[in-house]
Amino acid sequence: MSEARTPIIEARGLKRSFKARGAKGKTIDAVRGIDLTVYEGEIVGFLGPNGAGKTTTLKMLCTLIAPTDGTATVVGSDLRRDPLGVRRKIGYVSQAGSTSSEARAGEEIVSHAELYGIAPAEAKRRAQSLLSALDLDDIWTRSCGSLSGGQRRRLDIVMGLIHQPRLVFLDEPSTGLDPQSRANLWTHIRQLRDEFGTTVFLTTHYMDEADSLSDRLLVIDHGAIVAEGTPAELKKKVSGDTITLTLRSTEDANTAAAIAASLEGADTPVTETHVVRFHVPEGATALPVLLGRLTRDNIDAIGVDVNRPTLDDVFLTLTGRSLRD
Repeated sequence: MSEARTPIIEARGLKRSFKARGAKGKTIDAVRGIDLTVYEGEIVGFLGPNGAGKTTTLKMLCTLIAPTDGTATVVGSDLRRDPLGVRRKIGYVSQAGSTSSEARAGEEIVSHAELYGIAPAEAKRRAQSLLSALDLDDIWTRSCGSLSGGQRRRLDIVMGLIHQPRLVFLDEPSTGLDPQSRANLWTHIRQLRDEFGTTVFLTTHYMDEADSLSDRLLVIDHGAIVAEGTPAELKKKVSGDTITLTLRSTEDANTAAAIAASLEGADTPVTETHVVRFHVPEGATALPVLLGRLTRDNIDAIGVDVNRPTLDDVFLTLTGRSLRD
């Protein structure tokens, strides 16, 4: 992200403690003084295992609970001194959704808009524009309960955007959707940034969702930010790329392992009969050098694979747990 970009969320030393149930006087530090910055125009994925402090942080930034300590500015308003100002400027789409099954979609949107002081005629104009942008043109008179899961989640997003916030929080937006509906929703989430200029702060339990959507990731564990960066940067930081060579003989494999070990940044190769496996920071850079040296030594590799680490690998390395633990 460019340094010239405008921060839309800035938190410093943000903390939240709770009194534990059944343990008189004991305090649990759910969030331990985190620093984070989100820039205008980003889609930021906020990830962490269950119990890591992710939900508590999200609720603080949305003014649903007050911080115990620390400071934060959200869309120009002080989180602690002006929570009402924050609420007016953000959109929030909860995991549970906010629509009544019996209500008609159009009525729900207009009623929600009126809570922000938007006149019904203006609310209808905005709603119809948003519905069209999110491929929901024909749902105005339909009951919310008759919509598919994907349609209902997009309707939730319309309601979160009706007052034209610069920042929207999406809490587990695709939970419970089938793969096709999830992929369709991703397209519309990208559209929020690309066409509306909305900054998106996203929590998710799906690694592929975080990888596909996020410009940048923030990883929280034990109440602290343990890593941040683009998905590619985090993958590279964790373990680099894995190169697997299949050779014609054990002798060739041993020679290839010695060559691999001499590459810049390579770890100690593991050899299993005719197969050599090792990690390097950049597979695309290391592979031509490796193949050139093998050719020079008259070694013919009959199989070469280069694999990038996944976000699952990132989580296991950073937290020792999977995202859903």
